[in-house]
Amino acid sequence: MKSNIFVPKRINVGFQNREDTYTKKLAYVIYFDNKGVLRKEASWSSWRDEKIVPIEYSNDPTSGFVLNKKVGDYVSDWNHRQAYVRVYDPRDFEFEITIENLLYILENTSSIKGKGLEGDFVYAWDGKDLVLLPTLSPDFSAIEEYNEKIHSNNFIKAKDLIIGATYRTKQNEEWTYIGKFDYWTTEYKSIDVNYRTNYMRDNKYQDSVYTNVNKGKHHFFYYKEKSKWCDETYEHFKPIKTLGDKFIDIISEECASDYAELFEKLESNTMYSPYDETKDEYISYSYDEFADKFDLSKKDWGWELKILTCDKIKKSIRYDRNDTKVYSEEEYDGRRTNRTTIGTIEDVFNKYHPIYKNKYLENGKFNGSEN
Repeated sequence: MKSNIFVPKRINVGFQNREDTYTKKLAYVIYFDNKGVLRKEASWSSWRDEKIVPIEYSNDPTSGFVLNKKVGDYVSDWNHRQAYVRVYDPRDFEFEITIENLLYILENTSSIKGKGLEGDFVYAWDGKDLVLLPTLSPDFSAIEEYNEKIHSNNFIKAKDLIIGATYRTKQNEEWTYIGKFDYWTTEYKSIDVNYRTNYMRDNKYQDSVYTNVNKGKHHFFYYKEKSKWCDETYEHFKPIKTLGDKFIDIISEECASDYAELFEKLESNTMYSPYDETKDEYISYSYDEFADKFDLSKKDWGWELKILTCDKIKKSIRYDRNDTKVYSEEEYDGRRTNRTTIGTIEDVFNKYHPIYKNKYLENGKFNGSEN
């Protein structure tokens, strides 16, 4: 289980009268966060029966929970009701947990027939989802330590930041402090662009022109994030104006061993220095460079490419495997209306003499290439 599970000090329990429960009361449990704010109150208030007085409890380790029955996992009209498991709380109400939560409980404790779940439990939250957390689980000590820091409200202040040090966020992530610099971004304004259609009529459309904007001094941090959908890990630089309660602890005061490398990456980022189109550098492809960009054997249907010609005009080039030809497709009124057969990749190279553009920032750092 993730170690950034939040365990509140107090919970608030609202009720509905439900005949399909053992206690005749189904509960919706919410919590007070580390600042004393009652979270998820709006949905809780709309769900509960206002005639039944809600009850606040201290979220102390408690024993005597009993598994009741599965609910949900059916389709009604267009809606699918996710499967949940009802659990009896010894304070005489029932509530629902996810199947994933149930499996985690059974991995770390036992359900004894006639006696219920073995050991003590606390209410916890993984994001918006309630979790019944067994104190016998091996993760509990780390979760408890993390929550002690959250509840202490002793957050890192900007004046105490150390260049290159590593900090822990409220989400239990490790961020490296790079320093305080100007934060650059782009904004755009709409302009009218005149153009002529195939029918020789003058028209206008709205286009956007981007401008560089300095947002002032920000604290820059670096962190890594694992993708939710694959095994990829992504790197991020994050500018923050004010820290607030973002950081709960300092992991290491020592300067990160890769700090110089990280700072060099930041220097090549448009957040640190804006893109300067006057520094654009146009370079001609060699034929081998151009051909190596496309491995047609790996494409089932072919490929489509925007290339920049020697006269800096964008061309749309398409290869269709069905007839093994390369086409040039011109665009009019936002639609492709003219397709011309060119021939082979070599024919494309000889016809358009493709080039690519190296982009640079105002500070002179290389920012990448594009066709």
